Amino acid sequence: MTLHATGTFDIDAWDAEKPYDEQGGNKLTRVHVRKTFHGDLVGTSTTELITVESAAGPVAYVAVEHVQGILHGREGTFVLQHSAGSDDGTPDTQWLRWLIVPTSGTGELAGLRGSGKITVGDDGAHTWELEYTLD
Repeated sequence: MTLHATGTFDIDAWDAEKPYDEQGGNKLTRVHVRKTFHGDLVGTSTTELITVESAAGPVAYVAVEHVQGILHGREGTFVLQHSAGSDDGTPDTQWLRWLIVPTSGTGELAGLRGSGKITVGDDGAHTWELEYTLD
């Protein structure tokens, strides 16, 4: 049975390093992020991002995020793989997707699989949705 979870998260830390590659007008930067989740998932995470910035602004990132928390009453950890971008650097064309890394669930979240998305509101607030199964 597929379950649905929603909520918000706060970005507690966004520590960008100096860009490590700047060629052809594109800039690649590594960023360390810490978050706190609210809603159907209550917990924290640490994330490693690689961001891409072009003349249009921030246009893409990939990331791996280690989440520790309680999802619908079940406690454990799991890993999210992010894929995100924007056609022109604006919120109107952005897409932010998650994939739960198979076999990464621990504790009561062992066997967790699924995918989700992040939405950034006009006020900058982050909401998330997750469709998942749990063996």
